Amino acid sequence: MKRPSPIPASALPAAAFRAPARVRFGDCDPAGIVFFPNWFSMASATIEDLFRERLGIDFHALHAERGIGTGFVHAAASFMRPGMMGDDVLLTPLIRRIGGASYALDLHIHRGEEELARLDLVTATTDLATRTSRPVPPDLRAALLRYMSECGPSEGQEIPA
Repeated sequence: MKRPSPIPASALPAAAFRAPARVRFGDCDPAGIVFFPNWFSMASATIEDLFRERLGIDFHALHAERGIGTGFVHAAASFMRPGMMGDDVLLTPLIRRIGGASYALDLHIHRGEEELARLDLVTATTDLATRTSRPVPPDLRAALLRYMSECGPSEGQEIPA
């Protein structure tokens, strides 16, 4: 696996959604460095915010009322610099691919211009009643495509046919 090179925050698409977060005491190990699974927790919160604020889809209603799950089926990370207690960071999700029953994204985490980590996430859509995969709902697909288009092409992005 080739480790990605850090990119500055200003190199990300200007139209991309950015979620601010603060690294809290409880996010860190005894050395004051972000404990790695907490980056994934912050990523999950960012995706919920992306749904509400940019995609116009109620993440909670998608799950609770519509019975559609959006769970990670793949999660990997490249860590470039340690995040420290008290850091103000920006989390920027960019859609890389939209498939039949899943979508993939890169989530960049920056402190100022410095990229601290990049998460490689794949989310599958599932029927929560049967616990089986199901196609990405048309409204979610349309919203993801719109966001992808607004951000413009990014490295590794696969444009759906």
